[in-house]
Amino acid sequence: MVETYESKTKKIALLIDGDNAQPRLIKEILAEAGKYGALTIRRIYGDWTTSNMQGWKDTLNSAAIQPIQQFRYTVGKNATDSAMIIDAMDILHSRTVDGFSVVSSDSDYTRLATRIRESGVFVMGIGKRITPKAFVNACNVFIFTENFDVKERTAPKGRKTTKKASSKEDKEDREEKKIFDPLPLLKGAFDMAIQEDGWANIATMGFYLRQLDPSFDPRTYGHRQLSQLLKSQSKLFDMRFQETPGSTDIFVRLKD
Repeated sequence: MVETYESKTKKIALLIDGDNAQPRLIKEILAEAGKYGALTIRRIYGDWTTSNMQGWKDTLNSAAIQPIQQFRYTVGKNATDSAMIIDAMDILHSRTVDGFSVVSSDSDYTRLATRIRESGVFVMGIGKRITPKAFVNACNVFIFTENFDVKERTAPKGRKTTKKASSKEDKEDREEKKIFDPLPLLKGAFDMAIQEDGWANIATMGFYLRQLDPSFDPRTYGHRQLSQLLKSQSKLFDMRFQETPGSTDIFVRLKD
């Protein structure tokens, strides 16, 4: 799947909500955001005096990420999102980057993503599958962390969980394991990409798939590439390969 915005010459600002992201996934986060450009700004926001931020400290130096301190003014209130939004707007108006990568599953960043897009600047989101749809759709691209190719981590033996915590974890697990039918999206993108001869280039389909759903990702359906996903739908699509200098173009059409 060819990304329209993918270019190593572009500059990306990576902004991480430390209260809302997982330190164990930092390598995968950097790899996904790096597909769209050079990560010239790398910042993580949070109250570093609290215990829940301790997991980040070992990863920051190796990943060259700058920690930004934001104290909580009121107990139970999170000031991280406000600090991150203000910084993002300063960076946007400085015109020093070509795009943003916002790492969070918090719906509070929906308006920020919308504002960045309104300025004609690329914005991607990275978060859990439980991220509110409004935030997902406000981005050009949204990557679910469940699609990262990482081994499942199990809880340490002897760990006790309350019924309330267990219920919440079970709900998240059900959301993460939920697999949606890709056919409506594939058919919609095909209708938008179809040429006069009845065939559609899958690179063009890939573009329209992200227009229809910024969170579209073949990995959600168990495939690393769009071509593999389409091949798995052989009852619906025919595939054709066309050799070009230095690459191979792939086309699909609906079966009669």
